[in-house]
Amino acid sequence: MSLPAEDTAGESGRETEERDEGIPTDGEDLGTPGPPLDHRAPFYVGFIGGLGALTAIWIGLHVQVVGSTLMLVVVALFLAAGLNPAVEFFERRGMRRPGAVVTVILLFLIALTLFFVAIVPVIADQVSALSRNVPQWLDEVQHNRDVQRLDEEYDLIDKVKDYVAKGDFVGTIFGGAVGIGLGYWFWGQFMEYGIGRAVVGALFNGFIIIVLTLYFLSSLETVKSALYRLAPASRRDRVSRLGDRVVRGVGGYVSGAFVVAMCAGISSLVFLFVAGLGQYAVALAFVVALLDVIPMIGATIGAVIVTLIAFATDWKIGVACVIFYIVYQQVENYVIYPRVMSKSVDVPGAVTVIAALVGAALFGIVGALMAIPTAAALLMLTREVFVRRQDER
Repeated sequence: MSLPAEDTAGESGRETEERDEGIPTDGEDLGTPGPPLDHRAPFYVGFIGGLGALTAIWIGLHVQVVGSTLMLVVVALFLAAGLNPAVEFFERRGMRRPGAVVTVILLFLIALTLFFVAIVPVIADQVSALSRNVPQWLDEVQHNRDVQRLDEEYDLIDKVKDYVAKGDFVGTIFGGAVGIGLGYWFWGQFMEYGIGRAVVGALFNGFIIIVLTLYFLSSLETVKSALYRLAPASRRDRVSRLGDRVVRGVGGYVSGAFVVAMCAGISSLVFLFVAGLGQYAVALAFVVALLDVIPMIGATIGAVIVTLIAFATDWKIGVACVIFYIVYQQVENYVIYPRVMSKSVDVPGAVTVIAALVGAALFGIVGALMAIPTAAALLMLTREVFVRRQDER
């Protein structure tokens, strides 16, 4: 018995609809499909949000595990950006990018070699002399009545002597980044104090930073081009311009900080030889140059260290150090630093202080070093993107 034509057409239409919706057409009626899931439903939002939170926590934990490695990568990127202005200098003189990169890398390696061969042994000898003399200076300080009273209450002298005798004095002042340069010499000098492992770690980190810096410097343009291609084609030109400006700002700040630190180190070296601290001049000048890179407090810490050692040697030299560093810091703050940094970073004073404090609290000295160029980049992006968009409304 055949079905009416209209019933046959209806059955055929229903089968076509079920086939289009992915429902088996074996003749069994499985019911009408329900509406799609409500993406605004509390359970759906909570479940998907919970999965996102768990994923974020998982990623955060793994980032924390490799945090030290990521910090080495960031430091290498900053150093590469700091060397990039030298590459651009040779490019402006007619050299192609590969030749300019090779020239800068060779000059960088030659400078490191000269530092290791010529300066490191002198610094190490002077540091050893400082470590030997500190206990004697502490014995002399004990004759001061105020110091005697504090020592009776807090046992300060014995604690400082133990601190120096164990090698922590050298490890603290010349640890971290400085240990990278002095590591191989300190290995033989201070192995008996148990800091060999720290020195080996510093040497390894220094080697990794140098290798990554040279790699990033040679492939900086390729890396930037690859990152810029992630932006939509309609905005790629603007993103490229903003990115190039950020890289130039970071590079200008890093190279400028190096110039300012060299000025502080060279001026301290000359002054210490003239003042009569020639036996410690190279080591102390190196400390001043290294600490001067740290924003806000670095120059003051270096001046305090040198002044305390000068007072322990001769009070007249100590007074001369106080006068010299007060005058020099005014010159650096109001003459050298503004002229060197005027074309690289434009950050208000309050933002500089806040950025340096936050960076130091999060990542220590490395964070303080990166805080100012990071703040400058964020301010520039805010002005060029957010503020301009607000002005157009």
